Amino acid sequence: PSGPPAFKGAAATMPNFCAAPNCTRKSTQSDLAFFRFPRDPARCQRWVENCRRADLEDKTPDQLNKHYRLCAKHFETSMICRSSPYRTVLRDNAVPTIFDLTSHLNKPHSRYRKRIKELSEDEIRTLKQQKIDEAFERQQATQECNESNAQNTVSEEGGQGQEEEAVPLTVEERENKDYLKSLFEILILMGKQNIPLDGRTVDEFPEGIFASDNFQALLEYRINGGDEVLRKRFEMTAVNVEYCSKTQQKQMLEICENCVREETLREVRDSHFFSIVTDEVVDIAGEEHLPVLVRFVDDSHNLREEFIGFLPYEADPEMLAVKFHATITEKWGLNMEYCRGQAYIVSSGFASKMKVVATRLLEKYPQAVYTLCSSCALNVWLAKSVPVVGVSIALGTMEEVCRLFNQSPQLLVELDNTISALFQDNEEKGNELKQICRSQWTGRHDTFEVLVDLMQALVLCLDAVSSDSTVRWNNFIAGRAFVLSSALTDFDFIVTIVIMKNLLSFTRAFGRNLQGQTSDVFFAAGSLTAVLHSLNEVMEHIEVYHEFWFEEATNLATKLDVQIKLPGKFRRAQQGNFDPDLTSENYYKEILSVPTLEHIIQELKDIFSEQHLKALKCLSLVPSVMGQLKFNTSEEHHADMFKNDLPNPDTLSAELHCWRIKWKHRGKDIELPATIYEALHLPDIKFFPNVYALLKVLCILPLMKVENEKYGIGRKRLKAYLKNTLTEHRSSNLALLNINFDIKHDLDLMVDTYIKLYP
Repeated sequence: PSGPPAFKGAAATMPNFCAAPNCTRKSTQSDLAFFRFPRDPARCQRWVENCRRADLEDKTPDQLNKHYRLCAKHFETSMICRSSPYRTVLRDNAVPTIFDLTSHLNKPHSRYRKRIKELSEDEIRTLKQQKIDEAFERQQATQECNESNAQNTVSEEGGQGQEEEAVPLTVEERENKDYLKSLFEILILMGKQNIPLDGRTVDEFPEGIFASDNFQALLEYRINGGDEVLRKRFEMTAVNVEYCSKTQQKQMLEICENCVREETLREVRDSHFFSIVTDEVVDIAGEEHLPVLVRFVDDSHNLREEFIGFLPYEADPEMLAVKFHATITEKWGLNMEYCRGQAYIVSSGFASKMKVVATRLLEKYPQAVYTLCSSCALNVWLAKSVPVVGVSIALGTMEEVCRLFNQSPQLLVELDNTISALFQDNEEKGNELKQICRSQWTGRHDTFEVLVDLMQALVLCLDAVSSDSTVRWNNFIAGRAFVLSSALTDFDFIVTIVIMKNLLSFTRAFGRNLQGQTSDVFFAAGSLTAVLHSLNEVMEHIEVYHEFWFEEATNLATKLDVQIKLPGKFRRAQQGNFDPDLTSENYYKEILSVPTLEHIIQELKDIFSEQHLKALKCLSLVPSVMGQLKFNTSEEHHADMFKNDLPNPDTLSAELHCWRIKWKHRGKDIELPATIYEALHLPDIKFFPNVYALLKVLCILPLMKVENEKYGIGRKRLKAYLKNTLTEHRSSNLALLNINFDIKHDLDLMVDTYIKLYP
């Protein structure tokens, strides 16, 4: 089954009323599932015909899907199934057949708004034949559903099960449920508080000595604290054995993870449109994983970016693409037809593989636009994607240097003193560099420029630390300082950072604008042609440009007393058989400058596709951008790609005209909304349904920044979890509980799911 998911009234701000004649149920008063009218025209038509409401006949499937619901009481039980233990869905061929079409006749004077259509004889004959066909379909559906239910256990949350009274639990069953609830409570606590399951390693104890893990220790603590359910279960159990096996813990953790994730995914499905973003590959207990986040606009019109889980990383990009797609669609139940953006923040060396994933998804879903992510500077993203080993090594060295100084306040003070001594004639520049050193400067647009300015200070400081004869620095810091000083004073490193600084200077302003205000992003999209023109001009005269860059690198090397030579690894590989006329300048031109420049030009073309640029040009819908363009805009031409996402595409042109007039002739004291966030929260946005739909889709593009910081907290919590948790203690299940600690959880649902999945 893959029909529409049910709406739960408790999760909505407004109740869903059932559209069936003589049915007064609404979602806030019922535990029944409520279902949208289908978008498929033929199937939607059958729903309308069976409802017998003439006032629904002139409405489009999109209007019906958006504004009308039917409760589960109007469907045969065989038509309602589960795609997972966590959500109610209709079967693909589900049609409502159970209606009360007569009770209103007993109330002739009532003002009944759901008028029932009177049928002609031909319509009655057609209906009879349809009922015969539907009876046959229901018989087949019942058989399929029975087979499905025999394999998949389900958790009752909809109207199904209200027809029959629940069988009372035996004392043993009740005690077992209470026991499982206690176990789930402990696991949820461990996840939220970031307590690892195993507090110790096996090597810490001699063979034969039992040591309880953190989970068992908390169990014992609850027993000692008066938990009667646990005490009864374990009072006769030896204290030196496992109360709960690792297998059972894993099974329960998976259920906790799925239930918590489902709360977020339910909101995503209700929102329809979403974007997928992945962060850098991380190590989870010795295995590489991709963190996955989802962007969507919630019921309160807020753009949110939420962490939804880790995906095991595959070395083979094609296999990774298949598993990535399968996890999102089959395991997590998201419909990729509604995906409007995808972005991948990657470590050096992983870029080409994630680009394969993006390409494969674009082939299946052309509207899932491949973009940058707002949380990553363009120049950093470009540098990490360069397929030149020297660049990857340089980026790794930069991260190590930044990490070492940020870990030691005393080292930062030492660096401050070195900077002060070097910049006595330019205190303003020196103070600026000191401030930069206290930040994550490796993520800046001008990171290579900052590093070149800092090079002399960094080398002098690291040399002083590594050669200090006092006991001021511990062995670890002194050892790292020596290693990093050697890396920084390698000529290969110096040439690499100088050439990267100069190449990325052409995209620096462009990239900074992409992370700016909405108007900055809009005008940046229009400046891409000029950026590419500049880069192509450099390529045409690469010999001249490279000569200047190499001269700058040699001057810096001379200042640091570094010998100018070909890389040792190159000379060793050639075993002295290389061309004696080969100079260092020509070597770095062919091995670094040319391939890096070619790559940057191609990446810009790929990431800013025609579709992506069209979407960014639609940002002229934001009133402040419209004002800067003197209200002379034409979003209609660029909005074609989102035509199927609009509720009333035929009226788009007229609606956009009204939208422009509204802001052009506004009152003097009314300011133009400057962001999509402000526009989405306008009180009268509901009178512009097409504009609202366009803004909502534009908002979720990964390139657009999350305006309200509290709704982009998922990424910060992910970083905090990874920073505060040792690699061997990380768990993909517990991580989700920790990062999403404020999401509600249903213990009863977890217990019932566990009992049915593992009877």
